Amino acid sequence: MPTRINQRPTQRQIAAQVGVSVTTVSRILNPDESHPERWASPETVAAIQQAAAQLGYRHNALAVSLRTSRSQTVGVLLPVVGDFVTASIYSGIDDVAREHGMTALTASTLDEPVLRAERTFSLLDHLVDGIIFADAHLDEDFLDSVATQAVPFTLVHRRHPDHVCVTADDVAAGRLAAQHFIDLGRRRMAVISGPRFMSTGVDRAQGFVDAIVEAGLPAPTVFDSALNVKSGGDATRAMLASSHFPDAIFAVHDGAALGVLSVLRHEGLSVPDDVAVIGFYDTPMSSAMELTSINVDLNNMGRRALELLLARLSDQQIESEVCPVTLTVRRSTDPSLPPGGHGPTAEPLTSTVQRAPHPAESSPQHVNPAP
Repeated sequence: MPTRINQRPTQRQIAAQVGVSVTTVSRILNPDESHPERWASPETVAAIQQAAAQLGYRHNALAVSLRTSRSQTVGVLLPVVGDFVTASIYSGIDDVAREHGMTALTASTLDEPVLRAERTFSLLDHLVDGIIFADAHLDEDFLDSVATQAVPFTLVHRRHPDHVCVTADDVAAGRLAAQHFIDLGRRRMAVISGPRFMSTGVDRAQGFVDAIVEAGLPAPTVFDSALNVKSGGDATRAMLASSHFPDAIFAVHDGAALGVLSVLRHEGLSVPDDVAVIGFYDTPMSSAMELTSINVDLNNMGRRALELLLARLSDQQIESEVCPVTLTVRRSTDPSLPPGGHGPTAEPLTSTVQRAPHPAESSPQHVNPAP
């Protein structure tokens, strides 16, 4: 029967019960030890593990932290908690944390600078070993100030030019969307890019614009807006009211793309005959709405962010990484596909760009749709 919580069993008790040294028990029950049999016979290992289970022994993370100056916790700052993108990223982080006997503490910043600072200092007050930021802003120096405090951290999903990050190959994603439209014979294009402090939208839009201009076509209009269904719909209404309504729209988030589809269909326009639409993230809703979308392995992105942070905590040199992107074609760009988007031409198209440079500054026409 497990020991009561106020009578926490010790390794010394286990050692006395099995008849071995405390050092042997410590080695066998070390959560980082994947081969305990190297320290004792299989029978002794089994006896120690059985005694630990009977006594209700739990690894004492606090004692380890006092010995190693590590808390075995990491902080994760997300712009929002619970949407498909952040949940998928956090799932990868949490998987690696559990594999290393760690805990990932998460908090939302709502992309507000003051709240970001408050949540960062709160995590540091909880003595986290390091922090993963998923809410980096291109136009802020907050991360620079964190770095001056010798706080180990990595970035995930969004980049900052001066700090190690794990992101999608966002420039390649924009080029992938543009090339698909060009191959379809589209000539008047637009992109819904999101707020300009987000590297995701900036880089995807830049890759999209560059590929279209390089093809000798008119530069697409870039709509800066929030990335949700309502904002995607607002941007589409602004396009409908303009004199250069596009025949192809790339939204850098599936939420905005679904808003595009809703307004187009409400206005009686055919998708894709009148307007072809591409989204990003390939969320479950994309398949349901037959939306062509770009995919990146968000879970793996989260895994790599924590693995790099752990490497940094071990004083290893680390570098930024980009994750490959794929395009899954559905009926929002190819009406020949059967309902449900299944068929040989719906297979993902793999990006050939493995490490894209940061986009150069250019000046495509930006539009901020009225709320």
